Amino acid sequence: MSVSTLPAAGVARPPAGRVRRFWDSSVGKKVVMAVTGIGGIAFVIAHMAGNLQMFTPTAPAQAMHTYAAGLRKLGPLLWIARGGLVAMVVLHVVAALQLTARNRAARPSAYGRKEHHTSTWGARSMRVGGVVLVGFIVFHILDMTLGVGHPQFVHLDPYNNLRLGFQRWWAVGLYVVAAGLLGLHLFHGAWASWRTLGLRRPSDRPLHRNIAIAIAVLVTLGFAAVPVAAALGVFAPDVVQEVAP
Repeated sequence: MSVSTLPAAGVARPPAGRVRRFWDSSVGKKVVMAVTGIGGIAFVIAHMAGNLQMFTPTAPAQAMHTYAAGLRKLGPLLWIARGGLVAMVVLHVVAALQLTARNRAARPSAYGRKEHHTSTWGARSMRVGGVVLVGFIVFHILDMTLGVGHPQFVHLDPYNNLRLGFQRWWAVGLYVVAAGLLGLHLFHGAWASWRTLGLRRPSDRPLHRNIAIAIAVLVTLGFAAVPVAAALGVFAPDVVQEVAP
């Protein structure tokens, strides 16, 4: 006589089982992408606001140093935030890759001809742009955070690290292109995230997605402003008066 392994009626499933079933579903992966995408947008805007302190009228090097040193003073909270950010990126990328694989498996034969009726450049560049942005993030951390390959990197002197780092023409071009790709990614991603979570209704008028457009333009211009200004010589040499131990 065999014994059934199915749970008895009325017995709740273990929380881990519900989480696994949620993750394994396509809807669950889309929700994970939406939530991590919104978290990523919040981080990008905060990071951009920090970078724009480069334009502080007086003592910009000190302003940027105070900003960087302030983050270090968070101690364990900074590492928790970094860990959470890495986890969001990993979940976002893994969910995207798995959804792409499922879509291809569901239709192994490609369309004979694709018609882009209401699709935008942001939507059509999501996969390629996402891969490029992940690679850029790795380069950015090595270049401007760790100073690998930077011509004159100084710890806790982000003003001069950015000012001198963007004397390299190829670095300026790379950062501007990445800012454009990020804007396209956020334009489609912001709208898709809110739609997935039921915060916005589907629309066949991409150019009327005002909030998504505003975020995309703001982020693109905000991140491109620093490398372009540095290349044009807008940032004068400046020194940090107090160096944190």
